[in-house]
Amino acid sequence: MTARRHIAPIRFGLGLRLGEAPPADPEAWLAAQLVGPGTPPLGGATTADAIRARAESITMRRQRDRTQAAQQGGAMAAAPQPGMAAGPPGRSPLAELLRSEMRLWAERRLDTPEPFRDRLVDFWMNHFTVSRRSGVVGALPGPLEREAIRPHVTGRFADMLVAVTRHPAMLVYLDNHVSIGPNSELGRRARRGLNENLAREVLELHTLSPAGGYTQGDVQQLARILTGWMVAMEREPFGFIWRPAAHEPGPKSLLGRRFGDGPDSQEAALRFLANHPATHRHLAVKLARHFVADDPPPAAVRALEEVLRRTEGDLGAAAQALITLPAAWEPPLGKFRAPQDFVLAATRASGLERPDFVVPALAALGQTIWSAPQPNGWPDKAGDWAGPEALMRRVDWAYTFCGRLGRADPAAVTEAALGPFARAETVSAMRGAGSVRDALTLLFASPEFMRR
Repeated sequence: MTARRHIAPIRFGLGLRLGEAPPADPEAWLAAQLVGPGTPPLGGATTADAIRARAESITMRRQRDRTQAAQQGGAMAAAPQPGMAAGPPGRSPLAELLRSEMRLWAERRLDTPEPFRDRLVDFWMNHFTVSRRSGVVGALPGPLEREAIRPHVTGRFADMLVAVTRHPAMLVYLDNHVSIGPNSELGRRARRGLNENLAREVLELHTLSPAGGYTQGDVQQLARILTGWMVAMEREPFGFIWRPAAHEPGPKSLLGRRFGDGPDSQEAALRFLANHPATHRHLAVKLARHFVADDPPPAAVRALEEVLRRTEGDLGAAAQALITLPAAWEPPLGKFRAPQDFVLAATRASGLERPDFVVPALAALGQTIWSAPQPNGWPDKAGDWAGPEALMRRVDWAYTFCGRLGRADPAAVTEAALGPFARAETVSAMRGAGSVRDALTLLFASPEFMRR
């Protein structure tokens, strides 16, 4: 039981905070975080706020370009447009909003009363990756988390899938906002046509996986079904809109199931995919890989798959089943920490819980917030994060970070960081270190702290 008290916040949470006692009943502590709607985040932009900031920033940039062109041509600079958002010189409304959103993200994880629930939120955000590497996404990942992921994190997967797929963040990231049915009213008179990106990723990444046996024909049919789900990007209402003129008319066949046309066909198709047996298997593998092992035991996968099948995709039930799996607790420290896990755990354990340290640290260690390189999200295996260069960057970051900790108590930080899992070799090396900074660097660079 003593070991489990420390495994729970390390494996399932974000690590203990300095001075925080490990839970007396770890399973009950985790289960309590799955009850009810959870603690709401403090503040944050809405989807409309994020899209409006992007539109204002584009207007500002165009105005600046016109002004510069006029100045270069010897003409008087044009006056700013009425209603243009004000901000620091050179910083756009979008940049200001994005900076605020990333700070809110870090603050939540450093001070959350529900670290297990927040880890689940981050798991599903990665499953439904939306990346700022696509410039059109802007500051939409924060609203996506608050509006489509967090409300459903212990609800039905089908509800989350529908909410995420129709959210403007996903629609613009995977180009559905420019997808037009070839035989629709707009398709017959516009040069733009069908875009398959969203449909392909829904099938490949979000639901069935390639093991589900879908075909390129199914991708095309789902793309036709999803036409009409678009986004107002340049004017009010700044958000999701249904455009029947862009929707492909007529019935479609997806995996042998017939769907009609119109505004209800998209949700019907997505709910069908959400409760497909291949989807349950795919989600079970990903959950087990994240919480149990890089190569999860087949028995753990089967147990989670059975819960998802029996409950029709109840994610709260799946999370509850997860914490009852013996394999999720043994062996301890079996999962290598990705940079996000590493930085958050070190920051919480040190007591220096400043979000302005977290955001640049993640960028320096290769896991910039909301910036996964591809739609399949950040990798979840040790081999993708444990290379020699990546480990040296962690050590360098730890040394710099520990230089800010002043006269911290290494023993107290070690207790918060690892409890009984601190190896005797690490503790001995820390005691022989020449300074508090060196001792804490040895702690955060230790093999055991690299794992959860």
